[in-house]
Amino acid sequence: MRNTQQQSGAQVLRERLKNPEIIMAPGCYDCLSARLIEQAGFEAAFMTGFGASGSILGQPDYGLMTMNEMASVCANMNSILNIPLLGDIDTGYGNPLNVYRTVREFERAGMAAVHLEDQVFPKRCGHMEKKAVISMEEHVEKIRAAVEARDDMLIIARTDCRATHNMDEVVRRLEAYRDAGADIIYADALRNADEMRIVGSIPGVYKFANQVEFGKTPVMSADEIQALGFSVVIYPVGTVFTAARAMRSMLAELKANRKTKEDTGIMTTFSEYNAIVGMDALTAMEASYRVDEYKENMKQN
Repeated sequence: MRNTQQQSGAQVLRERLKNPEIIMAPGCYDCLSARLIEQAGFEAAFMTGFGASGSILGQPDYGLMTMNEMASVCANMNSILNIPLLGDIDTGYGNPLNVYRTVREFERAGMAAVHLEDQVFPKRCGHMEKKAVISMEEHVEKIRAAVEARDDMLIIARTDCRATHNMDEVVRRLEAYRDAGADIIYADALRNADEMRIVGSIPGVYKFANQVEFGKTPVMSADEIQALGFSVVIYPVGTVFTAARAMRSMLAELKANRKTKEDTGIMTTFSEYNAIVGMDALTAMEASYRVDEYKENMKQN
């Protein structure tokens, strides 16, 4: 857990990356899911644009979320998190000048690291079809702008070119992004362990893996991914997929039976939920400000 008065999330993440054990970062799409990730004991969380788009807009991850909307989600999460938060800044929302401003805004929102992808704008989820990428040279300039804009936040350079090119191009781009100053490199939607091994063997930079259930990359254990050369693995959609299915099940039951079951296994209890969202800490703070005494005095007067 980070001491927010001494270390930023970026500083904690930089120090943790020196340890060869892989960092597992489940996806959070709101403050409740972020709290649950930290309470489960994970060292980091990942702000998923896929989940945020569904939660905030009720829309797919199709480039519809704006920079300000995404930064606001991140700032809200960081206001309650004590672990590093990594996140998604899509294509940087424009050219290198837009990227520069985007990075400044996300660092101000408290992010430990952000990934910047080389898709055309507007982007789409990396595991959807019909992706297109900009030139490597153009994305190098965007990476340079991101590195110049940040103070301490780590820059993750992402390529989506496996959808349109072969692995030689994936490696060529990732090496160029590394040389442009990226701290971590990331190739999305790799198709098998052999392709992951190729990326994991690129020297001189940390490597970042993505595990999307029902996506294009095979689901593997964190230990297997670490053995392929990766330092960070994210699980961006598992939380939102689980939440969506559980809510749909509960609502179907309510519609069919015209009541819910208090003992249902898919719900927290009232007290469990209050514990998750920090009710005890809030009531203790309220007591320290003598709020109840003030209310009593108002009644007497």
